[in-house]
Amino acid sequence: MGMMKEFREFALKGNVVDLAVGVIIGAAFGKIVSVLVDKVMMPPIGMITGGIDFSQQKLVIQDADPAAKKAEVAIGWGEFVNAAIYFLIVAFCLFLVIKAINTAKKRFEEQKPAPAPAGPTPDQKLLTEIRDLLAKR
Repeated sequence: MGMMKEFREFALKGNVVDLAVGVIIGAAFGKIVSVLVDKVMMPPIGMITGGIDFSQQKLVIQDADPAAKKAEVAIGWGEFVNAAIYFLIVAFCLFLVIKAINTAKKRFEEQKPAPAPAGPTPDQKLLTEIRDLLAKR
């Protein structure tokens, strides 16, 4: 039973739960950005570039030869362009989200009342009493 108790304490720690929530939200956010790149951003970019589909672009080094059973050797640079655009969009979206969170934090901190000043320490109280007694003499 000791091992189960330790596992339960580990699994229910705040950090583990926060990490799990972050991974799930990250996966969902990744799908949203993927659709944004593939279905919203790339079609206009392809139209601007004359209908080029970057994902199909490649530099062929050696053509396929069915007679010699050789496959095509090519560098798929278009896939790299798509991945770079995807990365830039994800980075920009994360920047906007973090910027919004930081702005909200600042607003909440401004709305908090200032903490009340701490009262005198016991040493300070004792010194005040001593001063008052000396002043009476």
